[in-house]
Amino acid sequence: MARITTWDPEDDEFWQKEGKFHARRNLAWSALSLHLAFAVWMVWSVVAVRLDQAGFHFTKAQLFWLPAIAGLVGASFRLPYSFLPTTFGGRTVTAIATALLAIPCLGTAISLQNPDTPWSVFMVFAALSGFGGGAFASSMSNISFFYPKRVQGTYLGLNAGIGNLGVSVVQLASPIVITFAVFGSLSGSALDPEGTLWLQNAALVFIPVIVISTAGAAIFMDNLPGIVQPIKEQLRILRLKHTWVMTYLYILTFGSFIGYSAAFPLLIKVLFEADGINPLYYAWLGPLVGSIARPVGGWLSDKWGGAKVTFWNTVVMIASAIGVTFFIQEGDRSFIPFLALFLVLFTTTGIGNGSTFRMIPIIFKKKETGPVLGWTSAIAAYGAFFIPMLFGQAVQAGNPAWALYGLSIFYVTCLVTCWWYYYRKGAEVPC
Repeated sequence: MARITTWDPEDDEFWQKEGKFHARRNLAWSALSLHLAFAVWMVWSVVAVRLDQAGFHFTKAQLFWLPAIAGLVGASFRLPYSFLPTTFGGRTVTAIATALLAIPCLGTAISLQNPDTPWSVFMVFAALSGFGGGAFASSMSNISFFYPKRVQGTYLGLNAGIGNLGVSVVQLASPIVITFAVFGSLSGSALDPEGTLWLQNAALVFIPVIVISTAGAAIFMDNLPGIVQPIKEQLRILRLKHTWVMTYLYILTFGSFIGYSAAFPLLIKVLFEADGINPLYYAWLGPLVGSIARPVGGWLSDKWGGAKVTFWNTVVMIASAIGVTFFIQEGDRSFIPFLALFLVLFTTTGIGNGSTFRMIPIIFKKKETGPVLGWTSAIAAYGAFFIPMLFGQAVQAGNPAWALYGLSIFYVTCLVTCWWYYYRKGAEVPC
């Protein structure tokens, strides 16, 4: 396949003649790879819920640690991943990052077959699933170079939204694929005496798609000319004030989305299992609505402005987070309003993801945009660690609402930050 030799998406004639075609092809394979990355990253949000049924008996704190360590390592991987596309090229990085997903999938599946596997081994493979978390930073940085600034909110939102759907897919599909031997004898043995649980399939089922996606990225994606920058030059973004301001706002949106996605299944289990609620029947709905809302947030921001959408979206976010607390107190727990308000909360995280990523190309220069997108996503991904741990500690303390009180206070500070720097009359950088 002929490779791209020149690239200027801001030139409308070039964009209409050939740029749009190349951009869409790269977006398609990038989104598939990112979708898989999120699915693998969040597989422990599902596996942890069913470990006791599979014969592994860990404490509640240990169970919360499994998705939390996946979040911690995934966020840490994003830091170097942020700068890889502008060092080695997007095609190269996407293909390698996708291939690496096979390691935690195989390791998890094999470990689950041994009833004597200790918690520490599961922690290792949960940590390695962080390869999937790291891929987001490189993917978004890479795709930002393919589209003109005027439509980056929409297409960055689309790439991220399809990627985020991987969380919903793993939480929706896993309850089905773990009930039978998907690959026959290659699936291994059932993990329960009744012969109805193949928990290893939650990870194993992604292997064939990883192979296809790796090959597709290697063959059909491109390393763009003219975007390579030395790491030292890319790191200059850390000297820019607005890099840190937008990082703070992106923690609000993506940090909340991925943190809630990791914690939601276990939170439902802890709060409502006594009422006969199966968390895997409902947990996937949160990431689904959040993922669908993401390109909507980007589109709205392309039309009305990122700061405006971010500001008013945060207002709704605060209200829904506080609303949830009324239905999780001991003695006042009610699943339907809890679920409804949490879905509103997930929706606001998705809209905010799209709107903040629309703001970045307006605030920063073209060569700064990719590294800033990667950096902000890297720091925000620590939400996948801190939010499950926050809920775990609040549950142990006997009042899970305290986690949402703390998050709501943080959201208020983000609201003020957005208003001050980007939304108020006379703001430093209206966007």
